[in-house]
Amino acid sequence: MQQNLSLNANRFVIFSVFFTARAYYPVLAVLFIDLGLTLDQFVLLNLIWALTIFLFEVPSGALADTIGRRTLLIAASVLMIVEMLCLLMAPRDGGTLLFVLCVINRICSGLSEACASGADEALAYDSLPPENRASAWDKLLASAMRWRSLGFVVAMIIGGLLYDPDSVNVLLPESLHVSENIAQRLPVLLVLLQAVACLLITLRMVEPVHSASGSTLTQAFRLTLDTVRWVITHPVALVVILVGVALDSIVRNFATITSSYYRLIELPEWTFGLLGAAVGVLGWFVPTMANYLNTRFSLMTNLVIISAATLLGLVLLVPMWPVYGLIPTLFLMMLMGYLGFTLSRTLHNAADSSRRATVLSVKGLVFNLGYGLFSLGFSVLLASFPDTPEGASLRNALLWQLPFFAVVISALLAWAFFTLRASTKP
Repeated sequence: MQQNLSLNANRFVIFSVFFTARAYYPVLAVLFIDLGLTLDQFVLLNLIWALTIFLFEVPSGALADTIGRRTLLIAASVLMIVEMLCLLMAPRDGGTLLFVLCVINRICSGLSEACASGADEALAYDSLPPENRASAWDKLLASAMRWRSLGFVVAMIIGGLLYDPDSVNVLLPESLHVSENIAQRLPVLLVLLQAVACLLITLRMVEPVHSASGSTLTQAFRLTLDTVRWVITHPVALVVILVGVALDSIVRNFATITSSYYRLIELPEWTFGLLGAAVGVLGWFVPTMANYLNTRFSLMTNLVIISAATLLGLVLLVPMWPVYGLIPTLFLMMLMGYLGFTLSRTLHNAADSSRRATVLSVKGLVFNLGYGLFSLGFSVLLASFPDTPEGASLRNALLWQLPFFAVVISALLAWAFFTLRASTKP
């Protein structure tokens, strides 16, 4: 059995690359709009997607810990296939039918994300040999992050090229030239092939034995409530989740508006996809740095380093230096990789096998809720400032978020210091 389990590590890495590095990411918004949706409809679809993840994030983690992580990963792959088929079949300017298929696409996408969230890492972690499992997980996590970064680079470049019929046709003989409508489906077709690959990989995975396996759905519900109580009463888990959500929400919010920021620092639009690829390239080096710092320093020290560096990056965003404003942007994206590595290794070490996926789902739920609330507050902040001259409202919002972040993260770090110190006393 252990020999079979050892193959799960590589399958986890391959699955995570195909599942997360999707070729339509660089054109996601324009893809829906070019199909015939309005901007308001696209915003509504994103809300449906976010609500789906919010509702099913924790229940899916409990199901993974009861009926099986492999089962949830297979379900995630099947949902990903359905998600892509909806976009491939969606008629351009198809009115109600187009919108219904896009709604199904977003619901399947949210369900797929919820099913895979936590289940993939939990299966891989429990598949590692019990001896030196923590250090083995650090190496496997670093490897997965590197390959995901490389996959992201390839997806950003290929997805952008496939969406442009001129770029596709320059490589084809004239008799095989594709229309704009076909070219705009090519990134989706590629992701469909990735989804099929995910299904084949998950079918070959082996379910590791863990203490909660074989439980009923009623016990899954009880496990969810018990895990929430466990997180609240476990000092290390509570600290990393609350400090983590404060850091993640503000940087992830900025990540969603980077294209607007790039335009204001005078970067041409044709560079946006390349910059996304550059983030992926830098992400290749983050796990090595994160592993070194987490091995050398305590959890508290690492959280202080990430918090101080994040505050510095946010300060450097405010001047909006032409072109050079890109430096703090890339710096903040790298810090999120460092934070993700720190959170993952800490929660895996703290949680036992019976609740591992559920703990990761609770973390995901808290992070999505924090991100949503901060985005709402940031939108209100943007609307409160006039946008004359151009970019003034964004500059002011970036400036005024600084004291809020500084106060919140300082208070959380002070609380974390005393909480962790008290938890280590006999």
